[in-house]
Amino acid sequence: MKKTGFLIGMIAVLSMCFLIASPASAKERWRMTSTWPPSIDFIDVDKAFVEKVNHLCGDKLEIKFFSGGSLMPSYEVFDAVGKGTIQASGDWPNYWAGKDTVFDTLGSFPMGLTPIDYMVWYYHGGGKAIYDEAYGKFNMMYFVYGVTTMECGLRSNKPINSLADLKGMKIRMSGMHQGKLLQDLGAAQTAMSGQEIYQALQKGVVDAAEFSSPSTDWGMGFQEVTKYWAAPGWHQPASVLGVMINKKAWEKLDAETQRNIEIAAQANAMEQTTKLFYQAIEYTQKFIDKGITITTYSQEDLDTIEKLIKPHTEASAAANPLFKKSMKSQVEYRKAFAKWREMEGPFSFGFNPKIYPELD
Repeated sequence: MKKTGFLIGMIAVLSMCFLIASPASAKERWRMTSTWPPSIDFIDVDKAFVEKVNHLCGDKLEIKFFSGGSLMPSYEVFDAVGKGTIQASGDWPNYWAGKDTVFDTLGSFPMGLTPIDYMVWYYHGGGKAIYDEAYGKFNMMYFVYGVTTMECGLRSNKPINSLADLKGMKIRMSGMHQGKLLQDLGAAQTAMSGQEIYQALQKGVVDAAEFSSPSTDWGMGFQEVTKYWAAPGWHQPASVLGVMINKKAWEKLDAETQRNIEIAAQANAMEQTTKLFYQAIEYTQKFIDKGITITTYSQEDLDTIEKLIKPHTEASAAANPLFKKSMKSQVEYRKAFAKWREMEGPFSFGFNPKIYPELD
């Protein structure tokens, strides 16, 4: 009888030990990759997010990060996350426009939202619900965690002084609607991955190309194979970066861990967006010091792009209700913001003073 009591007691103690230890043993371990290989500095945005999640989530979740292309080709990450092959991946939404044209509104759009616009619309103007719906159709959650500066514009070996100069050119430019605009302008869109651009410019496979921010373009070596830089980047006034998360993996997490992931994404968005802006100072100057000639489109040219994109936007909206829902939300935000933006004048995101104080 004493032995029986002792055994029962031991079983009870062991059971309690198991219950106490089980939360630690239930730690989730995720694999996360990216669309970006190590040669493209946007991968640093992904890594910074992973670092924040691992710090905030303590012993409940650990993410192991793999560079783009190391687990699978970059174009396969969307399906891999949706199917649960991996739990998460960094991305640029426009890459998935072939899955649903709505994604062409969520990463960047010609003459569309600026970096600050995307942030305001996403967090406060109903944008997050659009991302949730778009990625939710494919069994995913989504969190924005960075927005690039305006994309640089076109890099070439002949000067581009106006839209008329684009006629007859083969141009590497991402985006479904961007391609339609190039066709309107008499140019041909050439599709290729970021890793292929350098060689394509070097060998003359394309006449001009774009990729992203000044720091990114410099890191990809475009200063070595081009002489001219045509700005502004009307094709992509901003580019959203974020994380796709498999919905089942997300639902396995407790509420506190889920909230900490959201906080990590918010903190990353502020840190990495401002970092990309700050880096533009140094790397724009690097291009100038290298001897790159910068040309700019006229306001008349930009007005032309605004007119040309209108019918393409309307056609896509008529063909896809979710595209229409997203674009309508963005248009309503821009209209609502218009009066204040007008009142801000040159103080919206800063301006270049005509006179600086003498402080030295």
